[in-house]
Amino acid sequence: MENSQVHSDLPHVAIVGGGPAGLMAAQLLSAGNCQVTLYEAKPSFGRKFLLAGRGGLNLTHSEPLDDFMARYGPKSDFFYEKISAFLPSDLRAWCHDLGIKTFVGSSGRVFPESLKASPLLRAWLILLQNQGVILKPHHRWLGFKQSPGELQAADARPFELEFLERDEDRITVSADAVLLALGGASWPRLGSDGKWTEILEALGVASTALEPSNCGFSVDWSKNFIERHAGSALKNLKVTAGESQTRGEVMISRYGVEGGAIYALGQPLREEIRAKGSASLVFDFKPDLSPGKIARRIAAQRSKDSLSSKLRKAINLSPAATALLRECHAGDALTSPDKIAAAVKAVPLRLTGAQPIERAISTAGGLKLEGLNDDLMARSLPGVFIAGEMLDWDAPTGGYLLQGTFATAVCAARGISCWLGAGGEEKRVTPVS
Repeated sequence: MENSQVHSDLPHVAIVGGGPAGLMAAQLLSAGNCQVTLYEAKPSFGRKFLLAGRGGLNLTHSEPLDDFMARYGPKSDFFYEKISAFLPSDLRAWCHDLGIKTFVGSSGRVFPESLKASPLLRAWLILLQNQGVILKPHHRWLGFKQSPGELQAADARPFELEFLERDEDRITVSADAVLLALGGASWPRLGSDGKWTEILEALGVASTALEPSNCGFSVDWSKNFIERHAGSALKNLKVTAGESQTRGEVMISRYGVEGGAIYALGQPLREEIRAKGSASLVFDFKPDLSPGKIARRIAAQRSKDSLSSKLRKAINLSPAATALLRECHAGDALTSPDKIAAAVKAVPLRLTGAQPIERAISTAGGLKLEGLNDDLMARSLPGVFIAGEMLDWDAPTGGYLLQGTFATAVCAARGISCWLGAGGEEKRVTPVS
């Protein structure tokens, strides 16, 4: 067994997880009075970050702060403090300091000018190396060498972390403080597999089960519909799930539906599926038109035209939307202009389940927030801090995921600096039972 030590008079912080949370914390801590080593199980850093930027890296959102905070749902109070300490404007300034200019898109979302994640990641890694961060890929975290009792004691430092290096050698690393930023369990081939839950629960850090978030949902399509319209986009819909509503785009896939409007309603949909075994969605294809206006426009079309032709000419309804109208409504619901208008405004869809967590953009669930102090230190493990998607929170796509990840990393890094600066004493809290 190899004992890998960092030789420095500065306190050593071990950061486990080379995604955005780990990278951000490494930058802040190495710029301060810490020696930082960043460990990553995969051969390179930021792999999921690069995937997120494949279709355009959505860093954050420019909407008013109160609206922004509301996107975090039940966890909005928790995020108000965290994001107030690292605002969307701070994230944009950070990018600019790395030489990456950003812009606000028509939807209010914020992107790098190149739209790509790779230039930002390259500049970021160069900065970390220049600041003395030791980068350790091919290091899979196995847990702590100390017993739970030793870790929960007030004098646990230094921590002894165990890693599997290159899937071959088991090594032990000493650290004065630890930040865990291992992500959730979506896209496990990129490194986030959620296996840390078992390690931490055995050490008294409670969690809720990880589940898919920002994912598609299954629908029992007819064979004819899906063969003709898989891959079609339905744009500018109003989508309703129970008492929740949103507007946006829905993609028709072979298994069901996905897209921004679906992701935004993921939480109530998952809850309904858990309670009832399925969930109901309602699409309004023309949210800016009243039923009466739609009916009048349809009535003005030639009677000999097909339904598809009438809807295309009257309200510019796409072939896929017209086909979905037929798929979801019985034939007698489409026999008059008034009935067709009512059908266009309320297209019911039954969802039979969420897609697997391996295909989700992100995960909900994770370490319970009540098990952490305000600096995101685990109450039962003094000196061990948590950031990013490991925490029990959920947010839709649109920049909220990355902003939340960065903000928690900033909070944890500042907490580590204070804890080490206080000799690891003033910031300690009583472990929960």
